[in-house]
Amino acid sequence: MTTEERLIDLEIKITRQDDLLDTLNTLVYRQQEKISELEALCLALATRMRELAVSANQRGVTLDERPPHY
Repeated sequence: MTTEERLIDLEIKITRQDDLLDTLNTLVYRQQEKISELEALCLALATRMRELAVSANQRGVTLDERPPHY
């Protein structure tokens, strides 16, 4: 293998690695966006659950009471 062929091989490998790195960066970015979205959704759900618990307590309703058929 000549020096020129080795250089071409190295350039090809670097180009492929750059492409792979760009692909992985895009994937990580999308995953982080999804994680942030899911965290916001969980926070909203937890807030809503607290609001429902407070509302139920004000009305004198027990949320975790077992149903009569249990």
